[in-house]
Amino acid sequence: MSPKMGIQGDLGGLFIVYTSTPPFHSSLHLTHAYIHNSSMASQTHTLPPLPYAYDALEPVISKQIMELHHQKHHQTYINNLNAAISAQASAASSNNAPTLIALQQKLRFNGGGHINHSLFWNNLTPPGTPGNNIDSAPTLRKAIASRWGTQDTFVEAFNAELLNLQGSGWGWLVSKGGAKGQLDIVTTKDQDPVNGPNVPVFGVDMWEHAYYLQYLNNKADYVEGIRRIIHWAEAEKRYASGLESLLKL
Repeated sequence: MSPKMGIQGDLGGLFIVYTSTPPFHSSLHLTHAYIHNSSMASQTHTLPPLPYAYDALEPVISKQIMELHHQKHHQTYINNLNAAISAQASAASSNNAPTLIALQQKLRFNGGGHINHSLFWNNLTPPGTPGNNIDSAPTLRKAIASRWGTQDTFVEAFNAELLNLQGSGWGWLVSKGGAKGQLDIVTTKDQDPVNGPNVPVFGVDMWEHAYYLQYLNNKADYVEGIRRIIHWAEAEKRYASGLESLLKL
């Protein structure tokens, strides 16, 4: 099968030839790359700025971790994603099916890393700001109460999922099937993103690079601290409206 005859996933402007189910949330606008006949044009991704200063999440997350996490780790995912997209363009132009297939894991891993971190930065907010209060998320708060009974019960269940995650990955509160759906707690391995139509309401990075310099192996304290900097106002927007208008990478 030639690349042009493969399965094409329309990711809000990014067309990739897939050998399996598209890995990304279908509503996310990833780039302006496209495949057209035997040619491909592409636009590279860049590191999005943080919506707060590097030291703004202290004492929960240190300035040192935020600088390394954002400038080094997130930037590396973007660099590798751009390289994979460029390699894909070359392979598509020459109808090199083996290379296109081999690139799928790099696109999934690094594209997922870019998506997940972009979501993560924006679902955090400095401690003590109005967005920290779940009262800024009335629709989501009601849905949490309906699903788990109390916020404390939800927090206990969410923290347990995070701490039970083996190896590297992410923990998510998701809205199943789209905006205003039934809530669920899920984990994803490595840099796998939440697949559409489910909506990632908020997520927590459980890779060691997100916490180890500050918390060492005490993941429980990191998880408890994250609760204090969740941006509930942002989570409310995602739950109520989905991601179509909220995230364009």
